[in-house]
Amino acid sequence: MENRYNPKEIEPKWQAKWASQNLFHTTFDPDKPKFYYLDMFPYPSGALHVGHVRNYAIGDAVARYRVMNGFNVLHPMGWDAFGLPAENAAIKNGVHPAQWTDRCIEQMHEQFGKLGIAFDWNREVTTCRPDYYRWTQWLFIQFFKAGLVERRTANVNWCPKDLTVLANEQVKDGKCDRCGSLVEQKPLTQWFFKTTAFAQRLLDDMETLTDWPENVLKIQREWIGRSEGVNFRFQVKDFDAQIEVFTTRVDTVFGVTYMVLAPDHELVEKLTAGTEWEGPAREFRDHVARQKDEQRDYGDEIPKEGIFTGAYCINPMNGEEIPIWLANYVVSDYGSGAVMAVPAHDERDFEFAWKYDLPISLVVLPEKAEDAPMIVIGKHHPKK
Repeated sequence: MENRYNPKEIEPKWQAKWASQNLFHTTFDPDKPKFYYLDMFPYPSGALHVGHVRNYAIGDAVARYRVMNGFNVLHPMGWDAFGLPAENAAIKNGVHPAQWTDRCIEQMHEQFGKLGIAFDWNREVTTCRPDYYRWTQWLFIQFFKAGLVERRTANVNWCPKDLTVLANEQVKDGKCDRCGSLVEQKPLTQWFFKTTAFAQRLLDDMETLTDWPENVLKIQREWIGRSEGVNFRFQVKDFDAQIEVFTTRVDTVFGVTYMVLAPDHELVEKLTAGTEWEGPAREFRDHVARQKDEQRDYGDEIPKEGIFTGAYCINPMNGEEIPIWLANYVVSDYGSGAVMAVPAHDERDFEFAWKYDLPISLVVLPEKAEDAPMIVIGKHHPKK
């Protein structure tokens, strides 16, 4: 008798037996404890690879272990078949998205069968088909009725050659990872979910996760990023516009010496239109957009860069004119996309102000003199 494992003989035999017994089909059984294991749905834009096998083999082991311990296990599978992966794969292969997606699903289905993963295929879902997305549409309507979605314009990564939106991960060194074209920032109308409405509830409920590692909870709290503070506005000089900012230290507003907007802030085009700053502002916006990979890798360590817009706003507390700058350390999708810069009391603002010779005003004295920042008072605004 041969003692070697021969998959071509052993696997078809047992897989056929499992299929004939409908072994992985989950039925309602009130006498058993329930266990639900959901794997990440793959994008059906190609074939399964070894990374998929590694992921689903782990899930298969967990699901089978629970079955052997008397649990009624639901282990479904489906296809994340909507969006950019399907669209981009169809463009790359010159095939209609529906045809390419169906072809990939069929191929992946066959591969899963050869792997013998313990999926309940009776629960299979395909997100690009009406019997599934009718429910995502229904859910969206419920969110809309509850005031939890809003529609606004925001910039996206845009490939001018393939005429498609790119995820951040598809932009490499500022270029489309498929065709190599220089990626542009394109304003498109989009829908946004107001997840911030649940920030406090998320933070409160994290206290119930007593078995979670503290470092993971810390990451979650920082990701939620809830802060206590105030929102208020700076009037833009000579424009019918205001800039909204948020601060946790409203007492430092007297130390504001410049305003910073995200390069793709909605006001930038209005402030620079028809001026000598219009072209440079647009170029700076695209330049910063191409820095996203570096920002993800290095965070605050990326060198601060900025450009003056030629416009000013008015400090509501003392009436001073404040120059409006664009900078790569402010992003449009965090807060209002604008920061009142207080360089004497914020490290990032200080670094930026020092680099561009902007004013620095100390307004809050520390308890100990040695804790005071080493700064130079009385620098001037850039020439008007």
